[in-house]
Amino acid sequence: MSSLSQFEILLPELRAYARSVANTADDADDLVQDGIERALRAKGRPEALEALRPWMFRVIRNLNIDEHRKRRVRMEYSNAQTRLLDETSGQGDTAQHVMMRIAFEKLPSSTREVLFLIDVMGLKYSEAAVVMEVPQGTVMSRISRARRSLLALIGEG
Repeated sequence: MSSLSQFEILLPELRAYARSVANTADDADDLVQDGIERALRAKGRPEALEALRPWMFRVIRNLNIDEHRKRRVRMEYSNAQTRLLDETSGQGDTAQHVMMRIAFEKLPSSTREVLFLIDVMGLKYSEAAVVMEVPQGTVMSRISRARRSLLALIGEG
């Protein structure tokens, strides 16, 4: 049985599981699509349908956890950024945007790149990893350091 046939067989179960763990139907569909994409690229993917089923559930579960973690980090970043901007600038939005752009331009290009891809363009870590040709874990550590660097620069202003 081909890999695609196995995924066709599993698709209803994968969708049902994703809907049980995701916040919305769209999020669930994204989890299934990302999970199948990841599975098709995986070298160590189980061949037997009986082993592939729980493996795929685990992939979808991990993707969901990653998504929640990413949202939490973005929320914390946004809250910290808002707090810092409120503390450093009593002026309107224009001044805040200018301050942010000045701080952004002070960062090294590699730091600006990861911030732009993730926070400005909204790419997923895996997508940014492909663009930057680095492992996803590298993207995750770079974005964390980049956000801290940007916040530190804003705090200096």
